[in-house]
Amino acid sequence: MELTLLGTGAPAGLPRPDCPCAVCATARGPEARAATALLVDGALLLDLTPGAALAAARAGHSLVGVRQVLLTHPHDGPALDLPAGLPTAGRVPDGRELTLISGHRVRALPMDHPGTGYEVTSPDGDRLLYLPPGAASAGLAEGLAAYEMVVADVVGRPDAIARLRASGAIGATTDVIAVHLDHDAPGGPELARRLAAAGARAVPDGTTLIVGEYHAVPDVPRRTLVTGGARSGKSLEAERRLDAFPDVLYVATGGGRDGDPEWAARVAAHRERRPGSWRTAETCDLVPVLAEDGPPVLIDCLSLWLTDAMDKAGAWDDERWAAEGERALRERVGELLAAVRATSRTVVAVTNEVGSGVVPATASGRRFRDELGRLNSAFAAECEHVLLVVAGQALVLRG
Repeated sequence: MELTLLGTGAPAGLPRPDCPCAVCATARGPEARAATALLVDGALLLDLTPGAALAAARAGHSLVGVRQVLLTHPHDGPALDLPAGLPTAGRVPDGRELTLISGHRVRALPMDHPGTGYEVTSPDGDRLLYLPPGAASAGLAEGLAAYEMVVADVVGRPDAIARLRASGAIGATTDVIAVHLDHDAPGGPELARRLAAAGARAVPDGTTLIVGEYHAVPDVPRRTLVTGGARSGKSLEAERRLDAFPDVLYVATGGGRDGDPEWAARVAAHRERRPGSWRTAETCDLVPVLAEDGPPVLIDCLSLWLTDAMDKAGAWDDERWAAEGERALRERVGELLAAVRATSRTVVAVTNEVGSGVVPATASGRRFRDELGRLNSAFAAECEHVLLVVAGQALVLRG
């Protein structure tokens, strides 16, 4: 089954008309995207967008052979012009199936957002799933057969990809293509990096893909360290690494602080931001967590884990530190690093970057700074992917 993406952008396109934002200002050349529309084997057009005939011609195709035009979502703005010779555009009721004269079967799927998703099966049995912007499939059952290709709003609805993975509809070899791309997502290498973390990719307008043809699915790094300063956006970046995956275990190393409303507000903000399907464990005992088989784990953060470890080692007392505390801390850090090296789980860990500010005034402060720097360096050495977040921008240090 041959799929040509006549457009890959949001309904308003990219850049948006009259939008002065930085993403729209730099959306030029291959970064410019028309509203998403899919041409399947020259016989089926999914979504009708302005200039569809010209877009097809630029991609080396024609709309002459199109036998069915289906819409996936309500179209705002002026009425769409139907190119001469095309059948009238319409939407299929949820659950209904059409069989085209070309032999393709199209089944309409219910969404959790206004619109209709379509499952397209070729005469040879290859299966494509296309979801409208801002939507996820509703009422998916587990144990579904994996699609060869999924085309969806990966950036806007990463939870839709997580649901499909949980149901089996996205498997290890499913080619996930991000469309409906808008100015709320960065362009260029940063977009490619963010999509790769979700096991997805984007392609320029006019690209033709073969559904069912082998394509290397982007590798999701198994171990990632995200470091950065206070309020740099490092926790949000770490959560983005896993928001397209179901059943993530979020390990909070900070625990609770009775009588501290400011800390409680920070914890509540983090919880509100995380997907509802994620589980939370409040613990600093990371070795057993890493030793278990299970879903991906997000550790936030190593700085608080080190605080707990230094508390237990008596690191704040100079005499105890010299007598036994330093040795006890080295042993505990070594156990953690060995667990990270041996784990079979996908791990994303957050830490604070140190050494960029003033030198702490106390010996204990300097000791913590030094030990955190050592821990960060050693932990990063065990990770395939390391990111530094500065002013909300993720800089790739490794991977």
